[in-house]
Amino acid sequence: MQHEQRRSAFKKIFATLVGMTGISAVTKANAAPAAEEKVCHNIVTQDEIPLFSGSTTFGGLVFVAGKGAHFEGDIKAHTDHVLKELEKELIRAGSSMDKVLKVNVYLADLNDYKAMNEVFRGRFGPKPPVRTTVATYGGVPGNSLVEMDCIAMAGNK
Repeated sequence: MQHEQRRSAFKKIFATLVGMTGISAVTKANAAPAAEEKVCHNIVTQDEIPLFSGSTTFGGLVFVAGKGAHFEGDIKAHTDHVLKELEKELIRAGSSMDKVLKVNVYLADLNDYKAMNEVFRGRFGPKPPVRTTVATYGGVPGNSLVEMDCIAMAGNK
């Protein structure tokens, strides 16, 4: 019986604290409207209509669109080119490679994984981002052997 009373009292206290925290969070959210605006960089158009942005900055983050390598070459040359393109886009958006939090890697052939890693290693500083690597069904658009996109923190400091 005593155990049930303590449990009941704990539940009431917990519910009160959660309720107060929830109200506080809602009050803060309503009091401070988001002053940040979505900023798009390097907008690609088709028939003079915006198709997609090379990167978008919002909420302290930079989202970089997929970059590929559209020339003859092996996986190492393509990976090096793609990483350089990601870096250019990050700099254009006011960020840098060491601010990258997440990278998605799309390989046309999973057998290129080891060689891609050889070029990828060390390109994001001493604290590398998390990464997902997948082999695509049907290849990467534009006949690239690899495509990458990323999410980074805004600010290049």
